[in-house]
Amino acid sequence: MELRTTGSVFVVFLCSVAVVLGQPGWGVTYTLQRVCALRGSSVDLSCSYTYPRGLTVTKTFWFTKWKDGEGAEDLSLDPEFDGRVQYRGDNKSEATLTITDLRERDAAVYKFRFITNKDKWAGQPGVTLSVTDLQVEVTPSTVMEGQRVTLTCNSTCPLTGNSSYIWYKNNQTRSKTQQKLLYLDPVSSEDAGRYSCAVTEHQHLRSPEETLNVTYKPRNVSVSVSPSGEVVEGSSVTLTCSSDANPPVQTYTWYKENITSSKSSGQSYTITNISSEDSGGYYCQAGNTVGDANSSVVMITLIIRTGISTAQAAAAGTTVSVLLAVILLSACFLCWRKKASKPSTDPRASADNGQGDSCFVYDNVSATTLNPVPAVQTHTDTDTHRHTHTDTHTDTHTGQQDDVHYASVDFSLSKTQDVPLYSTIQSVQPQNQEEDVQYAAVKLNHLCPAP
Repeated sequence: MELRTTGSVFVVFLCSVAVVLGQPGWGVTYTLQRVCALRGSSVDLSCSYTYPRGLTVTKTFWFTKWKDGEGAEDLSLDPEFDGRVQYRGDNKSEATLTITDLRERDAAVYKFRFITNKDKWAGQPGVTLSVTDLQVEVTPSTVMEGQRVTLTCNSTCPLTGNSSYIWYKNNQTRSKTQQKLLYLDPVSSEDAGRYSCAVTEHQHLRSPEETLNVTYKPRNVSVSVSPSGEVVEGSSVTLTCSSDANPPVQTYTWYKENITSSKSSGQSYTITNISSEDSGGYYCQAGNTVGDANSSVVMITLIIRTGISTAQAAAAGTTVSVLLAVILLSACFLCWRKKASKPSTDPRASADNGQGDSCFVYDNVSATTLNPVPAVQTHTDTDTHRHTHTDTHTDTHTGQQDDVHYASVDFSLSKTQDVPLYSTIQSVQPQNQEEDVQYAAVKLNHLCPAP
C-alpha cells in the first residue's frame, strides 16, 4: 500500500508507523549517512533495501525533491544532473548512486526509493552530501626566520575516507603526509614561497596557493667600487652597497674605517674631486626591520701624478756629469801620453826643466736640472789642490733660476805640450719639464797653436 503525504516530514512519520504497525519486511539501510566530497570529484552513495517475500521490484531510483501530488522526482530526469548520474544495482537488494563532476549546488540529502508489483517504499532519513574545496591555512603567514610555522590543508567538512595529503611549494611536490598538517620548525628563508595541497586520491584537485613570508636581516652585504683599482687624485669614485634582505633594506649608511660618525646614506656614495684625505677603507651598513649587518672593508688607493722629482733630477744630472768627466779625463790622459812619448825639439824644454811656458788642459762639464739643485765645481790646479763651490745663474729675461753643475779638471804643466787645450762638455735639459731627456754638448777650444 502506497503512503501519500504533502511533506517529507510526514512521510518519515508514516514510514516509521508502518514499520511498527505490522510491516516489518519493508526497509532501506544506507551505508553512510553523511558524505563529504571535493568539488570536481566523483562520489558513490549506496544502500541496501528489503521488502516482503513474494513481491517483485519493478523500479528503483534516487531523489532529492518531493513534489506535491506527484511524489518523488527521479534524479536522472533532473536537467541539472544530466549526464552526471548513474544508477547501479541488482534490482533485488543493492543500489548505488554515482555522481560525477560534483558541484557546490549538488550538496543535498539523497534518498532511495523502490517500487514493487504491490507497493512503494522510500528509505529514510537518506544520505547528506556535502561538497567542499581545499584551502591552505598558514599560521602565521609572516614569520621571522628561526620560528615555527604550521600549514593546514582545510576543508569545510571532514573528507570521507582515510585520505593522505600532498603538499606543493611553488608548483613542485614538497612532501606527503598522512595528516592535513605540515610543520616547519624552525622555518628558514628557503621555506618561503607559495603552498598548496591536495589529497592523494585527487591530486588534480589542488587548493588555491597561499604564500608564506619569511623575514630575515640583511646578509651577503658587499660593496662595489667604480672605477675599480687605483684612483687618480682629483677624479671621482662611486661606492655601491648591495645585500639580500627581507624586507628590503630601508636605509644604507656609509662609514670610513676607524671613524665612528657616518659619511653618507643611500645605496650609493660618490666621492668627487678625491684627494689624499679620502684614501682609506670604507664599508656600508645595511638594515631593515629585522636587524642590520656590515659589509667588509674596501680600500681606496690614491695615485698622485707629478713630474720628475727634485731628487731624481739632481741624481740624473750628477750621474751625467760624472760620466762625462770620466770620459774627458780618459781622453786627455791618452792624449798627454801620446805627446809625452815624442822627443822634444825645443831647446827651451831642457833649459826650463819643466818651468817654461806651457799650455793647460782645462775641461768644464756642466749639467742643468729642472729644479734648483746645489751644483759642485771641481778644479784641479797645478798644485793638485781641489776646490768646490756652487754657482747659481738667473735668467734676466725669464726670472727663473737654474743651478748648474760644473766639473773642472786642471792639468799641470806639460813639458811636451806648448798649446793649451780647452774643452767644455755641458749637459743641458730641455725647458719642457714633462720629458726627462738629457742633452750633452762638447766644445773644444784651441787657445794657442797646437803642435
